[in-house]
Amino acid sequence: MKFYPKLSQNLLEILDDDDITIEVEFYQQIKRKMMKLWYIYGGELTLEEYDISDILVTASELSLRELNNYLQSFLVKNKASWIEQNFNLVYQTSFENDSFLELQTYCNNLILKKPDKIFKSLNFSLIPEKVLISLVRNDNSRMSEIQVWEHVLKWEFSQNPELPSDPTNFSKNEFNILKNTLQQCIPLIRFYNLTSKEFSDKVLPYKKILPKELYMDLLKTFLNLHPDSRPSGIKPKPHNNIDNYPELIDSKIITIQHIELISKWIDKLDITDNLASSYEFKLMLRGSRDGFAANKFHEICDNKPRTITIVKVKDSDKILGGYNPVEWSSVSGYSATKNSFIFSFENSDSIEDYALSRVEDVFNAIWNGIWNGCNYGPSFGHSDLFLFGNRFYDKGYCKKRDYEKPIRETRRVRDNEIFSVEDYEIFQILQIS
Repeated sequence: MKFYPKLSQNLLEILDDDDITIEVEFYQQIKRKMMKLWYIYGGELTLEEYDISDILVTASELSLRELNNYLQSFLVKNKASWIEQNFNLVYQTSFENDSFLELQTYCNNLILKKPDKIFKSLNFSLIPEKVLISLVRNDNSRMSEIQVWEHVLKWEFSQNPELPSDPTNFSKNEFNILKNTLQQCIPLIRFYNLTSKEFSDKVLPYKKILPKELYMDLLKTFLNLHPDSRPSGIKPKPHNNIDNYPELIDSKIITIQHIELISKWIDKLDITDNLASSYEFKLMLRGSRDGFAANKFHEICDNKPRTITIVKVKDSDKILGGYNPVEWSSVSGYSATKNSFIFSFENSDSIEDYALSRVEDVFNAIWNGIWNGCNYGPSFGHSDLFLFGNRFYDKGYCKKRDYEKPIRETRRVRDNEIFSVEDYEIFQILQIS
């Protein structure tokens, strides 16, 4: 494979000219460090002949787009097993910059669809915490829950090698170190899927890092069971049980189940598709905390793309919402996008009864600013989901116009089928990488 013949020749000349001192030191440093990759500088590269780890790191350092594109395509098509075994290196290198977008996508798909491969990778203990959390919460894993727990502990001890290997020798401070490091993972473990013996042998020694209520409930559950028995008549707590662990998502309106479904809608997946949430929902605004004035909404949310608006309708269990992939603005007018959608849930406790409506008129997808003297909050279409009014957005309404279907059964607006907002939240959607 030939890469930038002219540029490569120039690099060769620079590296071989001992009299040139300006900028040469950098390239000579690379040359000394990566001498066995000489053919990269010459513009010819046979990947099979060299250590792939060295090539990947050097390609990242050189930032040659053609080389990077060829390399990541080669790895994805021909070296899947190598990527799995060296996941952390590939993951860390590919996310250092935007030169390896194909590898980034491959790594994210591997986390979502084949978490077992990463659990069993050679450098599993080196993966970032956010990757570990995505793996633990993933329902696609074929590993038993006790294996997941053991891998979590393995990862923890690698982060804190000074800790004793035997928890019976832990001091109070060392238990606190363990608890603080694993505070995001503990809520995701399905302890109720363990046998009584597994709980007694593998979890009980770490009881001091468990939330008190969880520990007492587990103790009561497993106390009188046969060692090889699992709890019966108890619905295992899912990885993402928000009721028991509200710190997983900063919302007073929706749960992690809503978040995962909305994430699928963002990616245009079917509800039945398996997907561990790959997005972080970062709370930007909450009405009950920041106020319900439209100018406060614009102050906080203007110029921020990829936001989800969540609305709790007053005197109702209903939730309304919308996704805006483009920026909000205080300048009056419509913003165009083909990827926005609005939705509703009949109540906050379930995701089963919902309505999803994607934009049809892409040029009128998002409304910004003031109209007829009214300062609007987050609004979608001409009237599909509108929030405005002086007190708690007390003149909101939903009337189908620019989206596929209505998300709220209403009569005409002039028949006073309006609603007030009990509370609302706006999140910015951040890709977990």
